[in-house]
Amino acid sequence: MPPDREPADLPPDPAGVQIGGRPVVTLTSAASAGVVRAEIAPGRGMLLLQAVRRDVAGAEHDLLDGPNLAEATLRLDGGADDFAGNAAFSFGGAILLPYAGRIPGRALSDRDIQVDLGDQTARLPHNGGGHEPGAVPYALHGLILDLAFDDVHQPASDTVTGVVRDHDFRGRWPSRADIAVTWRLSGGGLGLEVQVTNVGDEVLPLGIGWHPWFRLPSGQRDQVRLSIPAGSRAAVTNYDEVLPTGQLLPVGGSAYDVAAAGGLVLGELHLDDAYTDLSPGLDGLLAELIDPAGGLSLRLFADAPPIRAVQVYAPADRAVIALEPQFNLADPLGALWPPGLDTGMVRLKPGESSRYRVRVEV
Repeated sequence: MPPDREPADLPPDPAGVQIGGRPVVTLTSAASAGVVRAEIAPGRGMLLLQAVRRDVAGAEHDLLDGPNLAEATLRLDGGADDFAGNAAFSFGGAILLPYAGRIPGRALSDRDIQVDLGDQTARLPHNGGGHEPGAVPYALHGLILDLAFDDVHQPASDTVTGVVRDHDFRGRWPSRADIAVTWRLSGGGLGLEVQVTNVGDEVLPLGIGWHPWFRLPSGQRDQVRLSIPAGSRAAVTNYDEVLPTGQLLPVGGSAYDVAAAGGLVLGELHLDDAYTDLSPGLDGLLAELIDPAGGLSLRLFADAPPIRAVQVYAPADRAVIALEPQFNLADPLGALWPPGLDTGMVRLKPGESSRYRVRVEV
């Protein structure tokens, strides 16, 4: 897969470049290898635009699938293709909050649906749905994709923090929240921490996720292996809607066995599946991606729980894979799930907080 840009030509500090009305922030690390640079867009929900890895020979490579900075500013323009911030999860690595994945509902208009949250309801943007006739409309990937963070600080070259206080989700979600996001380069890795505090008067249903698009540098899926310590995956209606049926299928021995020794060879397999019943390894190892021909060995660490699912999107016709560690399964508060099943949605009482942490090492 040819690169969208040459990392060596990337300006070390994109001074003056703004997205969503906020300056782009560049992080740099003194590490000799690993993830050594990252670009963050505080004006678009603290979106990770790109991360650059350096191999042991000193060569630099884009870690994520995405355009150059100039093209990214054009895509993230708030136009028709960017409704509800959708362009933010089409490349790079978007933060998903207060829910990850799909929540189906009843259409109220071309742009709004009503969803049932158990003892609450919400009016969410209709920003997703299948393409086949009769496909169910749904809300997709949260409500901060186009949120501008005002309180942004870069205390060191390798760290940036952004905070939004008393955010009401534009009236689309119960309660209000303080949201704090920190990106940090350290030890050759890239870390993300998100903390959410309910500062409103109602219970705050909360799911958090991250949507990184990792490049498969060789483009040879027949030798790329994916490992996730998962016991099951959520069955879906089809790969058009990709809505859960409420059934969990055993992973072991199936064509989707990412927990097998040596991992799952991608080959010609199309994946758009949520893996759950996670048993993280040492230090919280949650996923490993190996592209031997491309010189990439990537490990994803996370706090699991509260992370209870890894959504994997790996289209057979592209040399990319989205590995999305998230609190919740899709439609987490729907009546389709068996009684008593923990679908990962946290319910924060007023004054309570929840934290999400992931780390990538290459």
